[in-house]
Amino acid sequence: MTIATLDNRAATRQELTRTTYDLLVIGGGILGTSVAWMAAQAGLRVAMVEAGDFAGATSSASSKLVHGGLRYLQTGNVKLVAENHRERRALAADIAPHLVKPLSFVVPIYRGGPHGAAKLGAGVFLYSALSVFGDGVGRVITPHQALAKVPALRAEGLRAAAVYGDHQMNDSRVAVMTVRAAVDAGAVVLNHAEVVGLRLTSGTVTGADLRDRCDGTEFGIDARLVLNATGPWLDHLRRMEDPDAAPSIRLSKGAHLVMRRGEPWKAALTIPIDKYRVSFAIPWEDHLLLGTTDEAYEGDPAQVRATDADIAQILDEAGHAVQGLNKDDLTYAFAGLRVLPGGPRSVAAAKRETLLSRGKGGMLSVAGGKWTTYRHIGKLVLDTLAHLPGRPLGDDLAAILPAMPLPGLASPDAVALRLWSDREPGHRMDPLVARHLAAHYGSIALDLARLIRDDPALGERIHPDGPDIWAQVVYARDHEWAVTVDDVARRRTTLTVRGLDTPDVRDRVTGILGAS
Repeated sequence: MTIATLDNRAATRQELTRTTYDLLVIGGGILGTSVAWMAAQAGLRVAMVEAGDFAGATSSASSKLVHGGLRYLQTGNVKLVAENHRERRALAADIAPHLVKPLSFVVPIYRGGPHGAAKLGAGVFLYSALSVFGDGVGRVITPHQALAKVPALRAEGLRAAAVYGDHQMNDSRVAVMTVRAAVDAGAVVLNHAEVVGLRLTSGTVTGADLRDRCDGTEFGIDARLVLNATGPWLDHLRRMEDPDAAPSIRLSKGAHLVMRRGEPWKAALTIPIDKYRVSFAIPWEDHLLLGTTDEAYEGDPAQVRATDADIAQILDEAGHAVQGLNKDDLTYAFAGLRVLPGGPRSVAAAKRETLLSRGKGGMLSVAGGKWTTYRHIGKLVLDTLAHLPGRPLGDDLAAILPAMPLPGLASPDAVALRLWSDREPGHRMDPLVARHLAAHYGSIALDLARLIRDDPALGERIHPDGPDIWAQVVYARDHEWAVTVDDVARRRTTLTVRGLDTPDVRDRVTGILGAS
């Protein structure tokens, strides 16, 4: 497996420059990573580069849900919900059961609210039916039953609630594991490598020129076909291919808040805001995740942030159903950008569909879609590659691939028990830490345990208020392409979302990243 740490980035760059790849994927978000994974499984020589960190933008700024999309039933898109459910169940059962966890959702029904009990009851029943009742039967419950599931639920005016099942994840961890799966299948990858120009041969895009953002080294990659999977930067790269390329996308900002949580919740909340919009309040990483917003964004994608206005809106909308929310409990606020089709409709009304296009130089561009269906989108792109005019990748490209699991596939409970019991009494791993590692790494957590056996200090918590340990920083540096503090604190661990990436912590992480 090719691992691009600070010490061997030069070796990875050399490997990228000394061959002509079948496919160069530009963009290491979940869509680009999925295509790289699928294409490598199909036997192609694949390279993937990312200007920032893998999943460093939109792909790590989601609502952390693997779901069918209950609100899509409101618009009559039953087929989309059924497709989402099929992929959700595959992820939860076969692909990543160690990373994707079941979660019940409660939809409170208030006096004067936008939906009545009969309508919501029918909706959640149909929703569960489209999932072949794999998560139970959607139904209406009493206010007392709803309060038992969500203690912070506002009781005033509560007439009933609907309940249904979905799943959740830590999107950053799933993305990193998917990058690892792509590399295991043969892909060569490098993050923090910015495309500064496209290579053209007789008017056809045949590679890219890049600059390593870590040390400024410039290098190039040759490829038979180039895929633009840069998300919000899609049109920027298209204009490198064709300066006259018309805009093809627009952006919608979605902001979220992470709050400290008091009493544990047994379910999440889906809060109807109006006839079409909902807000979420989701127990996640021992905290509460609130959001999201949906508004047009026309600024620099690299500068998207959750503003004070976003924070106020999210707290206000969550307050429709949640008691006791206090801005002082905010540990982290973040925002990401949805890539939507260009057009006159509002971003809230725009379809969440996958966009595929091919430019005048032959570069294929892909954007949009949902986290839940990222494997399906990868297969869609692979099938498109197989049928491009002229068959640039040959005739033997497999369009349908088996459901390969992500690395670390194992029962988190079994892994946690082994982590705890493998050491002598008095030296056993903290059960909270063991559960945390098992839920974020699966069986790979046993590799971290071996690091701790070699250096017991790596078993210490990074911050006393969180379950992350120093072994995760070393592992992120050596095996998960982490080269900056934010790579570690925001996407390889949960330090940032918990508000625990203090200056002292960041300084020590910096020291570890520089020592390999």
